[in-house]
Amino acid sequence: MPTHRFVALLRGINVGGSAMIAMADLQALLESLGFAPVRSLLQSGNLVFEAKAGTLAQIKKSLETATAKQFGHPVDYFVRSAEEWNSIIGSNPYKKEASDDPSHLVVMCLKNAPHAAELTALKKAIAGREYFQCRGRELYVVYPDGIGRSKFTNSLIERKLSTRATARNWSTSLKIRALLDDARTLPVKGSVQAPEQS
Repeated sequence: MPTHRFVALLRGINVGGSAMIAMADLQALLESLGFAPVRSLLQSGNLVFEAKAGTLAQIKKSLETATAKQFGHPVDYFVRSAEEWNSIIGSNPYKKEASDDPSHLVVMCLKNAPHAAELTALKKAIAGREYFQCRGRELYVVYPDGIGRSKFTNSLIERKLSTRATARNWSTSLKIRALLDDARTLPVKGSVQAPEQS
C-alpha cells in the first residue's frame, strides 16, 4: 500500500513555558500510531510524517486523541498533505515580502475556512499597518512593524474568524517544505533543529 506524506502543526506547545512536550516524545508517539518515518523541525511543533491510510480528518482526530491521552492535556493539530503544503507555498500572494523580509510574513493555518463576513470583520479590527489575504484555510499576514508588539494577535484572529489557528513565519514554512522533500531519503530516526527567525 502506497504511503503519503503529511505536515502536522501543533498549536501552543513549548511556548512561554506552557504545554511542554519533547519533540522526541512526539515522534515516538506518532511512530507508535504507524505514522512513520517522522521528522520534526524546531521545538514549536512542526512534524512531517507518512501514513498509509486515512483522511486528513481521521489523522487529525487520531493525533489529537493520542496526544491528549499521552501528555494529559489537549493539543490542536493542523494537518495538511504534502500536496496542500506545496500549494500553500505556491499560493503566497506576497512574493516581494517573502523575498525581502520573510520573518515578518506568516502563514496562519486555520481549522476551518472563514466566511467573507468574518474576513471583513477581521480587516476592520486591524489597529496597525498589518495586512492579510486569505486562501481557503490559510491566512497570509504581513507584519511590517514586527510581530512581537503587534495587536493583530493570534487570539484576535481566532475570535474574529471563529476558528482555531496556528502561525509559522515564511522561513519556517519553507523549511517544512524542504523537510517534506527530504523525507524519503532521511533515516527513520532524527530531528532537524534550526533557529526560528523573529
